[in-house]
Amino acid sequence: MNKKKQVAKYVIADLLSAALAWSLFFLYRKSVYDPEIQVNLGKVYADANYYVGVIIIPLFWLALYAMAGTYRRIYRKSRLKELGQTLIITIIGIVTIFFALILDDIIISYKTYYHSLIVLFVLHFGFTYTLRLIITSHTAYKIHHKIIGFNTLIIGSNENAVKVYTDIENQEKHSGNKFIGFINVEPYKDYKIEEFLPHLGSLSDLKSIVQEYEVEEVIIAIERSEHKTIEMIITQLQELNVIIKIIPDMQDFLLGTVKVQSIFHTPLIQISPDLMPPWQQSIKRAMDVILSLIAMIVLIPFYVFTAIGVKLSSKGPIIYSQERIGLHGKPFRMHKFRSMYSDAEKGVPMLSSKADPRITTFGRFMRKVRLDEIPQFYSVLIGDMSLVGPRPERQYYIDQIVQRAPQYMLLQKVKPGITSWGQVKFGYAENVDEMIERLKYDILYIENMSIAMDIKIMIYTVLIVVTGRGK
Repeated sequence: MNKKKQVAKYVIADLLSAALAWSLFFLYRKSVYDPEIQVNLGKVYADANYYVGVIIIPLFWLALYAMAGTYRRIYRKSRLKELGQTLIITIIGIVTIFFALILDDIIISYKTYYHSLIVLFVLHFGFTYTLRLIITSHTAYKIHHKIIGFNTLIIGSNENAVKVYTDIENQEKHSGNKFIGFINVEPYKDYKIEEFLPHLGSLSDLKSIVQEYEVEEVIIAIERSEHKTIEMIITQLQELNVIIKIIPDMQDFLLGTVKVQSIFHTPLIQISPDLMPPWQQSIKRAMDVILSLIAMIVLIPFYVFTAIGVKLSSKGPIIYSQERIGLHGKPFRMHKFRSMYSDAEKGVPMLSSKADPRITTFGRFMRKVRLDEIPQFYSVLIGDMSLVGPRPERQYYIDQIVQRAPQYMLLQKVKPGITSWGQVKFGYAENVDEMIERLKYDILYIENMSIAMDIKIMIYTVLIVVTGRGK
């Protein structure tokens, strides 16, 4: 499947829809104020505002769609869900255009405002959804008729794996799963699903198989006796950009965790790789950039005060930089005001403690009120970090944590942050045991990520700094 080509189809359709809708709306507005326009269209085309609108307005809509995540997972669009999303985004966009461009237009009566709003909405929504419906329906036809599909791997090898495979293959409308093979969890003499699919390896080969075969979807269909491995399987999979589906038990049906995408498809529990809705991800990044810029300007006196304090407290550089592990395991340089004596970090890495002799007197004060962290607003600005996210660690400690708590790798699905739920609830960790203890709060954050959650954590962080309650 050519995803770039599919995205281009939607982008071109949306640009054309927006340009056509604005052109007709511009003509309508001109005809309301000057009925002679209908017989002299040259007046419309002579107006420079028409050309500005035809260029700028479609770009505005494109940016709005991109922020809402319209062009993500482009082959997995539901026509009904797309109807609702297009409707909501159109309302938001029309209201924005109305207040930005139309509210101060020539007034005949207030009714013309309402008429204009309705006309622009009907034109834009009508053209946009019609073209999208054509593209989405054509794509759905290809999926249902197995012309295109998503590379799918089954984890499991016996009765459950066979059942989920046959159920999906025999669906009235095909779901688009293109099975490339299976991997086993426990070794058996014979694998029942081998009659239908090739055996690609075992659980230890999972990551390499997903990458080699460009797997987009993984279905976990293990036996009841293998359920002890489910946490390990999901932890490994969530490091990868794949959709995870699990065959449900009756308990899952009763608890309401089974969500179906279509009445014709096999009911499965779906775990999406997206931790936040795309529009919230866009807002989170915008908040990171805007608030970091504001913080770097407002905190200039604190930067100066802290820099002088560090310089006077001991010899050595003012800023201390250290390699930490960020999003998707990528290393980056994290910057802090130096709170320890120079060369204190030489040799085997060590975590600091309350009575750590390596920390200067001024360093203890900085850590108490988090002044040592403020250079990290720069890391947020350039995209290495976020304002809110799990605290980044050194690879040396990550290796130790993963041996005892493999779920730590889930934290690498998000950008590390200046502050976190774990930091607010637990504070600095003094050893690996405390790191693992703090981990549960960071996992809870990932499972409940939202803009509202970020705002709460930032408010609590400010309160901790102001009251000096930081650990």
